Amino acid sequence: MRVTSQPPEPSPNPALHDPWTGSTAPGSMPAQATPGGAPPTRPGGVVTLALVVCTAVLLAVAWFLSGVFGSGTVLWLGALAMVPLALCLLGLRWVDRWDPEPRSLLALGLLWGAGASVAGSLLVGDVFMELFFDPAGRLEMDLFGAVVQAPIVEELAKGAGVLLIFWINRAHFDGPIDGIVYGGIVGAGFAFTENILYFGSSYADPGTPGELATVFVLRGLFSPFAHVMFTAWTGFALGLCAERGRRGRWPLYLLMGLVPAMIGHFLWNGGVGIFFTDFLSFYFLLQVPLFMAAVIAVVLLQRAERKLTQRRLADYRDAGWFTDAEVAMFATPAGRRRARQWAAGIGRSRHMKQFTTTAMNLAAVRQRIVAGHGSGTDLARETALLHQSHRQRAQLLIGPKPGSAGR
Repeated sequence: MRVTSQPPEPSPNPALHDPWTGSTAPGSMPAQATPGGAPPTRPGGVVTLALVVCTAVLLAVAWFLSGVFGSGTVLWLGALAMVPLALCLLGLRWVDRWDPEPRSLLALGLLWGAGASVAGSLLVGDVFMELFFDPAGRLEMDLFGAVVQAPIVEELAKGAGVLLIFWINRAHFDGPIDGIVYGGIVGAGFAFTENILYFGSSYADPGTPGELATVFVLRGLFSPFAHVMFTAWTGFALGLCAERGRRGRWPLYLLMGLVPAMIGHFLWNGGVGIFFTDFLSFYFLLQVPLFMAAVIAVVLLQRAERKLTQRRLADYRDAGWFTDAEVAMFATPAGRRRARQWAAGIGRSRHMKQFTTTAMNLAAVRQRIVAGHGSGTDLARETALLHQSHRQRAQLLIGPKPGSAGR
């Protein structure tokens, strides 16, 4: 990327027109806005408290597992379970690469999944079994636990974590992609701890040689994204709720997400024996197509998100806050690559990353305002973000850092 001149200063009264009504309210830019404090980027007190509580619960779960299998065994089983977790985190990073979510909220989702959702499932599972299992029914206890109890109890426990993030920071949970990422990270955390349980049970069974290796391959390599996909449904639905400005109807959207999550969980657990006679048929005829469909759906959502980002940033361009080159730089993959290369050449990669993050936050805020479900907080945040972007641009254009090879 080459910067040939300074970008224009924001116009004195940069009014935007709402594309739905043709008016300048509520979609107008702040006229004669005075610079305010930058929007908070660090976790607030509620997020910090939630992180502390979830960490404590995870430690309690680890203590419980150590009592069952032994602390040394849990450590190396945990290392084994890190393999599928790493695959999940890499996949979610790919999903989240366009507009990365705050690390504090991602950590909260992972900790909830690995600790609180597992603890909740273990505590509620026995109660659920006592209330609903019928010994005289057609389903045996193990089958009932797999195809009825697990889909309901576990998806409710994981969904509670997604709902917590939905309410704890509305500024970073405002669309389907955000929901998929948060739901996926909760599911990945849950799968990590559940894998330790399964690996430990297989390791403790000396009568079946090679059982641990079989379970690791089936759960860790063949289907590491199962729980990610289930809980992503819950996050997707809550993301739609946020995008449409219907947060007051969150129970309906939560139910809309939980139902497919539970059905998917049911099909995954009960596929072999109920619908298929062998694992390979089940895997290639059900699991693989579902996974491919999920990947295609995410790609389509990412494209829609990029187009929406470009439209909203174009509003700021028309108002004089951004240039054409900056809109392309923020809203297209090629533009971002050139921007990163240019910033790296002058030793300001961190500044470019911050500038891009501010622009993405602005696009999300403007979308809420234009769609008609913004709040006074959004208007104030927009003003602060605009002035923050102005300062960040100035920091980028002051020249290369000493010792860097400028371009």
